[in-house]
Amino acid sequence: MVKEAADDSEICCPSRLVLDRIGDKWSVLIVLNLGDGPKRFSELRELLHHVTPKVLTYTLRGMERDGLLTRTVFAEVPPRVEYELTPLGHSLRPVVEPISTWAEEHVDEVLSLRKAHDARSADEFAG
Repeated sequence: MVKEAADDSEICCPSRLVLDRIGDKWSVLIVLNLGDGPKRFSELRELLHHVTPKVLTYTLRGMERDGLLTRTVFAEVPPRVEYELTPLGHSLRPVVEPISTWAEEHVDEVLSLRKAHDARSADEFAG
């Protein structure tokens, strides 16, 4: 959850304020999914699978507030709303795309190591 700088001590650490935004569970995935163009709320929900509407709304509003994306409402019936990365949001893509690639390349290894660790921990707890 991203918050305002509470005092001068937090202003001294700008990376913490920004990392609170891009380090949350959904922001990086939203940047990746908006990288190829604007999307509607329902499209993002479908692409992100497990995000609730409340959490997606909260995250999108925070990203809009931080200047990472724009929200455009079209005067249509029914109303249409699209989200699109700003230039600032696009500037995150070269940072997060390699992380996404790394995750995809190593997910099997991470899951295997996690399973082995959990098994050792269960044995230690039982023993």
